[in-house]
Amino acid sequence: MKKRHFHEDEAEINITPMLDVVFIMLIFFIVTTSFVKETGVDISRPSSSQAKQVKKGNILVAIKEDGVIWINKQEVDLRAVRSRVEKMHAENPEASAVIIADRGSRTGDLVEVMDQIKSAGVESISIAAEKGQG
Repeated sequence: MKKRHFHEDEAEINITPMLDVVFIMLIFFIVTTSFVKETGVDISRPSSSQAKQVKKGNILVAIKEDGVIWINKQEVDLRAVRSRVEKMHAENPEASAVIIADRGSRTGDLVEVMDQIKSAGVESISIAAEKGQG
């Protein structure tokens, strides 16, 4: 009598295609994610009934109520605003600037920051406001 030997093949699940799909999805989500730039401080913006959303506000400058200026989550002296904005403008020549001034900040601070940004070569400057009613 012949003995039959049955080899039970170990059942394996090949997860390589699943890992490929997960890796491709990860790359897709990283590429399609839009990164939001922040100034690094909380600002209480004034409201305006004429406020519009700006699509390309790449240079964000915040002015706090006490006159402190923030760019890219760093406190910046007024005299350093121009050089910082020039550097950011050199990296992206089509960038526009958005000034986010606290409603309690001084108008003089806002005008001085605008002058610094304008002297840095940025042509498009906007002032952030919240859409109000009316």
